[in-house]
Amino acid sequence: MACKSNPNFFFFFLFTIFIELRFAQQISRTEIVPKDCNGRWIHIRNLPSRFNLDLLSNCSEYPIFDDFCPYLANHGLGQKTHNRSHSWYRTDPSMLELIFHRRMLEYPCLTSDPDSANAIYLPYYASIDALKYLYGPEVNSSAEHGLELFDFLHHNQPEIWNRRGGHDHFLVMARPAWDFSQPLENDPPIWGTSFLELPEFFNVTALTLEGRAWPWQEQAIPYPTSFHPPNLAFLESWLQRVKRSKRTTLMLFAGGGGISTTPNIRRSIRDECKNSTDGDYTSNSGNGRNRDGSPYSNLCEVVDCSNGICEHDPVRYLRPMLQATFCLQPPGDTPTRRSTFDGILAGCIPVFFEDLSAKSQYKWHLPDKEFEESTVTIPKEDVVFKGVKILDVLMGIPRARIRRMREKVIELIPKVMYRKHGSSLGLRTKKDAVDIAIEGTLQKIGMRVQELNLE
Repeated sequence: MACKSNPNFFFFFLFTIFIELRFAQQISRTEIVPKDCNGRWIHIRNLPSRFNLDLLSNCSEYPIFDDFCPYLANHGLGQKTHNRSHSWYRTDPSMLELIFHRRMLEYPCLTSDPDSANAIYLPYYASIDALKYLYGPEVNSSAEHGLELFDFLHHNQPEIWNRRGGHDHFLVMARPAWDFSQPLENDPPIWGTSFLELPEFFNVTALTLEGRAWPWQEQAIPYPTSFHPPNLAFLESWLQRVKRSKRTTLMLFAGGGGISTTPNIRRSIRDECKNSTDGDYTSNSGNGRNRDGSPYSNLCEVVDCSNGICEHDPVRYLRPMLQATFCLQPPGDTPTRRSTFDGILAGCIPVFFEDLSAKSQYKWHLPDKEFEESTVTIPKEDVVFKGVKILDVLMGIPRARIRRMREKVIELIPKVMYRKHGSSLGLRTKKDAVDIAIEGTLQKIGMRVQELNLE
């Protein structure tokens, strides 16, 4: 790749990102400020480049993790899936911090005055900075992750931090919160860093890909998918394709794992799929038909994504998802999965097996009412230990309800996607994942400031 074989080219690439970020910031300041910015003002803290852009220059230094140089293109959206693509990219979720930073520069209610801001955004690439502790030479110093940032905030314009003790600050962390939750007293350290365990950051709102169940400061936001439309026409075109797609498969699982000999939900899914394709499966409901009354040609399909082969190849899993009625979303190493949002993008009804996979995570983007109307939940204990058949449950759902559920899933697509930076004004009228995250953050911080009388 160019970033390895030609260092000069790569540093020119980084310089281009820097110039574009500065240009975008200037453009955002010259746009007409909307009239409804009351309570929505955000100040972007001017951090030294060692906390964000400089970190990108190490993109090929963590071979155990991955060489993430290719994912930096297009401000973190990654390389296009093909040269003529307008909306589809090989996006890696670990670039969320870069994606969010670029989008924040387009936020219409930015202020250069921190005293008048309702929230302070820290453009710190936390998960990229964490790589040196997770996979690099500083693995034994992981309790120090974040201390340099706090030292800067505490000594550089300390009045910004001290005004509300950090309660009005927020940042994005492109990993599950568990990766930043190593207890400070662990010696020797185990997996992860201690960023979220530092008392210095207890007051800061952290937007993560997956949150823990209890801490106040964390809020999960959607994993980025590969779809980033630049205008309303490309979004509408995709929505029409999803609506027209013929669903010939009843249920689909896209992922790895499930080969362990011990009982687990992924193994149960694979066994059930194998039995259905071998002809050994008999449904108790007899409802083996899709929404138009025609029989499913395939009861269950497994898209094998072992060893990360699906991560940057959306065609591999989106095509079968477009043909499936239900997409199974069992927990893996952690409860949540990017596949949840890939499936929603394809109009495939999500099937969850525990609340921590989505219901208790993404309440800003998947509120309770919308969640209940667009998803199915089957407790994993019922499947693994009580003999409940997933196929029976899904085939027992009336076709009219399935039709309504898919309509609700399609309505969620604009809310969980990350539109392309610099998108058209028409597309900006629809709130996407970033818009909803910012809105939720402002409400969360506002409630906290009011509760603690920090006005």
